Amino acid sequence: MARDDVEVVVVGGGAAGIAAARLLHDASIDCLLVEARSRLGGRAWTVIERGYPLDLGCGWLHSADRNPWRGIAEAQGATIDRSAAPWSRQPLEVSFPRDELKDYQEAMTSFFDRLERLAQHPSDAPCSDAFLPGCRWNPLFDALSSYISGAEWEFISAKDYDRYDDSGINWRIVEGLGATIAAHGAGLPVAFDCPVRNIDHGGNRLRIETAQGAITADRAIIAAPPTMLATGALSFTPALPEKFEAAQNLPLGHDDKLFMTLDHAEEFDTDLRVFGHIDRAATAGYNFRPFGRPLIEAYFGGACAAALEAQGDAAFFDFAAAELSDVFGNGFRSRIKPIRVHRWGADPFARGAYSYAAPGFADCRQTLAEPVENRLFFAGEACSPHDFSTAHGALQSGVAAAEQVIAARMRAH
Repeated sequence: MARDDVEVVVVGGGAAGIAAARLLHDASIDCLLVEARSRLGGRAWTVIERGYPLDLGCGWLHSADRNPWRGIAEAQGATIDRSAAPWSRQPLEVSFPRDELKDYQEAMTSFFDRLERLAQHPSDAPCSDAFLPGCRWNPLFDALSSYISGAEWEFISAKDYDRYDDSGINWRIVEGLGATIAAHGAGLPVAFDCPVRNIDHGGNRLRIETAQGAITADRAIIAAPPTMLATGALSFTPALPEKFEAAQNLPLGHDDKLFMTLDHAEEFDTDLRVFGHIDRAATAGYNFRPFGRPLIEAYFGGACAAALEAQGDAAFFDFAAAELSDVFGNGFRSRIKPIRVHRWGADPFARGAYSYAAPGFADCRQTLAEPVENRLFFAGEACSPHDFSTAHGALQSGVAAAEQVIAARMRAH
């Protein structure tokens, strides 16, 4: 460990940790960003394949009109793509006949109306309570939920889902959101390949046990995913049972992307939306020619993604090829080849995609975010009350935690 005594340790180099460390560092506060991986970004990760930047993790600037990553990206010289999101476009008719699409859209509008009313009930019910029994579209609604939250509606708190705040404006960064987030950490003091195992807060100063040795600090910002706390991969001495319980009830859903090459891609429109199947929950969503590139971006969520993760990387392409062959005919398989997939549920430092609250536990985000002893501060998308599951929610929580640290320092002096 190059530095074993600092004023503030920031645990986790994802969007929240980077934002926190950036504010502290720019305020000339002695801090160290401790990251388990050999890269910055966490669940935001842009890789270059076939000459294209591909976001294996988060890729959209949700609520882009108020998303701070947009301004950061523009300041870095990145390009903002303001074209309509694929899910706002009409899907290819061969994958979803127009008469059936109209019926689905009307049923979906009705479902979300019921869900909004359900969230106002005194008790916190699962979102699936808004289903109409026997509705033919319930399985496809579950597929939609798996893309949005990483889990089917029965596992998600109606109150928590209703608290999500979305302006409906969704843009992308051509060079990659993951690249923007990682670049925001340029120049920060970072210890890479350094997972934190335990934080002892029983003494006058904190003792942070890492894979590279112990660090002594006055304060710490914990910006690791809640799965790290819930599984005990990151523990506290003395224990913090209220944090453990909150983290357990803010699980990370399963969402994975598969990128494929597409021969004769010019046959399809840019950002064309294609459904795999419309009669089941275990189906992927397909974006043909993202940014006009000769690629397909396939999106898998929920139980479907979890099952494929257990089978290995190749299972994602086999699943996608079978679905697309059902839509376009058996010859279509010869036109596609896999490029890259990352199994976030199997990633030891993520163990999932992004958080949702279990039914009955909508208030766990506030519990997770609450500081402890004015020395331990918490950040991450799971701590955001209204922008959870997003990179901007993570950033805002990281900034808030850093501001809490600064306020605590001022009170101490």
